[in-house]
Amino acid sequence: MAKRGGFPGGAMPGNMANLMKQAQRMQRQMEEGQKNLETMEFTAKTGGGAVEAVVNGKKELLRLNLAEDIVDPEDIETLQDAILAAVNEALRQAEEASSEMMGKMTGGLGGLPF
Repeated sequence: MAKRGGFPGGAMPGNMANLMKQAQRMQRQMEEGQKNLETMEFTAKTGGGAVEAVVNGKKELLRLNLAEDIVDPEDIETLQDAILAAVNEALRQAEEASSEMMGKMTGGLGGLPF
């Protein structure tokens, strides 16, 4: 009975082998890029610099710095809003950097046959 599918002798044709090598190389580059991104820090300030949030590429809040003049016990809402704005902006920067890295890594995938 004849064997269906596959390639003669089980070998991949040259183009397929090259494609697999490229995919493996891209995977290594993506892993390296992800590790690099995770060590990066993203900083955002709000309230005229009174609130500073620092996050990493893993989207973890590393530091939150507050100027003394932003802390007003009679106006907690302003402090809360400034903290939220700073943290969200720092997280947005981290996400943007991640998307940019992924775009660079996958930019050449448009010509793949799938």
